[in-house]
Amino acid sequence: MRVNTVIMIVLAGVFGVVAVVLANIWLASQRSAMAKGDNVQRDTVVVAAVALKFGDTLTSDKLREIAWPAGAVPAGAFRTTKEALAGDGTKQALQTIGINEPVLATRITGPGQRATLSAVLGEGMKAVSIRVNDVLGVAGFVFPGDRVDVLLTRTVRGDGGLDKSFVDVLLQSMKVLAVDQVADESKESPTVVKSVTLEASTRDAQKLTLAAGAGQLSLALRQAAASEGETTERVTLSDLTGDTPADVAAKQAELARQAAAEAEAAAERKRAEDKIAGLTQAVEKVGSRLDELGKVKPAVAPAPEMREVVKEVVKYVQPEPPARATVSVYRGVKFETYDVPRQK
Repeated sequence: MRVNTVIMIVLAGVFGVVAVVLANIWLASQRSAMAKGDNVQRDTVVVAAVALKFGDTLTSDKLREIAWPAGAVPAGAFRTTKEALAGDGTKQALQTIGINEPVLATRITGPGQRATLSAVLGEGMKAVSIRVNDVLGVAGFVFPGDRVDVLLTRTVRGDGGLDKSFVDVLLQSMKVLAVDQVADESKESPTVVKSVTLEASTRDAQKLTLAAGAGQLSLALRQAAASEGETTERVTLSDLTGDTPADVAAKQAELARQAAAEAEAAAERKRAEDKIAGLTQAVEKVGSRLDELGKVKPAVAPAPEMREVVKEVVKYVQPEPPARATVSVYRGVKFETYDVPRQK
């Protein structure tokens, strides 16, 4: 047998023995950890046996008790199903609760209380609704439980009589309680809504109510983990183009002058069109009258009766009508006269 083969066999045996020793050491440490874990004091916590949605009624078949480390019981958790369902009347879920997730007192209503919007309000907070559309409402991607910033767009009259538009961040990190009339946080499909209800303090509720009539409110969706406020500043038209306020005022004044000049020109055109229309109607009336006169034949007086007189005879002779006649005609706004032969 070759020497290299013998060396490889010896090394394989050594490595095998080392692996067996290390495995036994690891298994022994795991058994020791499990033995220590068995000595930890245990308690029970009520969890959801099935997935619960906003408004679902709590019953004993939807809840169950599981073992839980005694020192790590969540605040507001129930230790028994009887304790969770205690009280006169049923209880309902205020938030989505997943399977095996602890049922906390803050996530369910009181006994006999309905799962309404007032039940999810924090202490001292108010619910205020603002009107939005498909654009101002972030295209329907705002859901109950999200955090949004409220922006206010206004246009005010400046000292020089010019309108100035600007946008301010009115409120930051406002919690969305409901969209339209839906307060279920498990809603996942985006829909275009007409109103959004926010949780606000009394002062913030006053601001929202006043701002709704002072300008246009819009929403900016915040990152789920971003709950702290940030420093903001007003954005004006000059920030969009880089112009100074004086440049913006000059452009607005020029636009106002152009609009006034266009309005004056339009009014002048209207007056000219009205005058031409009046002249056209007058010419049409004259032409119609001339046509009527041309159709009427001149009346010829009958010859006078000849009577015999003793002393003298008086004979009336019809004068010969003139051979030509003068006719005046309006052509457009021009007055023309024609000398035409008279018809017999």
